[in-house]
Amino acid sequence: MKLDEPQALDAFAALSQETRLKMVRALVVAGPEGLAAGAVGDLVGASSSSASFHLSHLERAGLVQSRRAARSIIYTANFDGLSGLVEFLMRDCCQGRPEVCTPASKVAASCCAAAEAA
Repeated sequence: MKLDEPQALDAFAALSQETRLKMVRALVVAGPEGLAAGAVGDLVGASSSSASFHLSHLERAGLVQSRRAARSIIYTANFDGLSGLVEFLMRDCCQGRPEVCTPASKVAASCCAAAEAA
């Protein structure tokens, strides 16, 4: 997902609030199974109404997705949206010099390797 500047600004604005940042991180850890809205709220110390407000904000910014499962709404991290945000930051990073971007790619690779080992 290739973001333009207004989309990136919306995403950064959504992430600039502590509760929402914690929610995205919790949903990244939860993976594709996701979590019910109440469980996300519990993890970050937010009431159910506050959790719903913040999750809706994150969904509008393209950082999380929701689906209905019986009587619950399950939220998942939108990995395409998150990857698009990272790609937006790194888009012009190397300017023909790929070694400049190597540290960032090493972080991503080590993060994924650590998750696979766990």
